[in-house]
Amino acid sequence: MKITHYNEILPVTMNNDLVKDVAGRVLIGQEEGAPNFCMRFFEMGPGGYTPKHTHDWEHEVFVHQGNGEVFVDAKWHPLSPGSAIFVPPNVVHQFKNTSEKIFTFICLVPSKAPEL
Repeated sequence: MKITHYNEILPVTMNNDLVKDVAGRVLIGQEEGAPNFCMRFFEMGPGGYTPKHTHDWEHEVFVHQGNGEVFVDAKWHPLSPGSAIFVPPNVVHQFKNTSEKIFTFICLVPSKAPEL
């Protein structure tokens, strides 16, 4: 069993041509012996975004704080605290922060997916 606070886990920061102002933390994953899922926490600064991409596993996402959008089904959808998103496998998707505040969300992926 593991009980921790997310801010006790060092973030992996991502900022390059494909990703802007994103920090990710693996909350529960292989290190904890989780056999089926990986739970990740992402923080995006104002104007931040993930890459537009696709892969063969699903995502389950829950927005905790801030406002943003997700690109899925070839269009942008607004997100706010409490939004829950299911991104099926092999669907092009991208997340972005549309506010001047931090945008945070939890993302679950199967254990076969890269943790970050």
